[in-house]
Amino acid sequence: MILQPGDKNMANKEIPIDAFFHKIVMLRDRLRVLEQRINSHDKLSDEEKVNMQQYITKVYGSLTTFNVLFKFPHDQFVGEKGGKE
Repeated sequence: MILQPGDKNMANKEIPIDAFFHKIVMLRDRLRVLEQRINSHDKLSDEEKVNMQQYITKVYGSLTTFNVLFKFPHDQFVGEKGGKE
């Protein structure tokens, strides 16, 4: 896969498609681990946990752009709207 920046002064980035997918999946997995660690942290107040959780939800929302790349809905990112269903 070749990523071409909008700025012609910048170089293209070549990355194998499987490496690209691996990076996206690893990002999702690391966010899930971070979410679990925040929720189980014994020194954070409930309010602090909720505040941090909101940031993670917003990150998931930003990543929904990549959902077009995933065949199965369970592999896709879910943002704020998806969390309310």
